[in-house]
Amino acid sequence: MRSVAVFLLCALGAAMVSAIFCNNSIGPEDCCFKHYPRRLSPKIFRSYYVTDNRCPIMGVILVSKKNNRICANPTLSWVDKIMKTLDESVL
Repeated sequence: MRSVAVFLLCALGAAMVSAIFCNNSIGPEDCCFKHYPRRLSPKIFRSYYVTDNRCPIMGVILVSKKNNRICANPTLSWVDKIMKTLDESVL
């Protein structure tokens, strides 16, 4: 009986330690898991940033003037146009 209690205590300790390590992992902050399907106007956005290369799919996060974030596919022409418009407005 005593060995069962020691085993259960060790298993509980291992579970707690693994939970702590999982919560402290270093990974990307924002990732896109699905791209927005429709074309949008460049006028509603104030900035953008590209997702980390460790994310499952490549994406651009467009930040609207109302601070909404939309994931978009950077290979699409309308997304490229928005990025170029925002880059030119900074200069």
